[in-house]
Amino acid sequence: MSKVELIPGGSLRTETPEEGRELAMKMARMIIKATQPDADERARQRLIYSTDPSMMIAVGQTVAIEFATIAAANNYWN
Repeated sequence: MSKVELIPGGSLRTETPEEGRELAMKMARMIIKATQPDADERARQRLIYSTDPSMMIAVGQTVAIEFATIAAANNYWN
């Protein structure tokens, strides 16, 4: 099993908030991959959470937390 890169490129610095949001989404996906390394199992579980509104809200919250961290690391792009 290969190691999952939890901070792609090793930095939270981005040029724009849009790039920060994209990084947040990628980091959220990477934590799922690190938590459940079996690709077949992730695919099976995706069928479950993709139809559960509360689980979809949790996904959004995870991305929001990652984005807040990235925004702070970028001094809120000031």
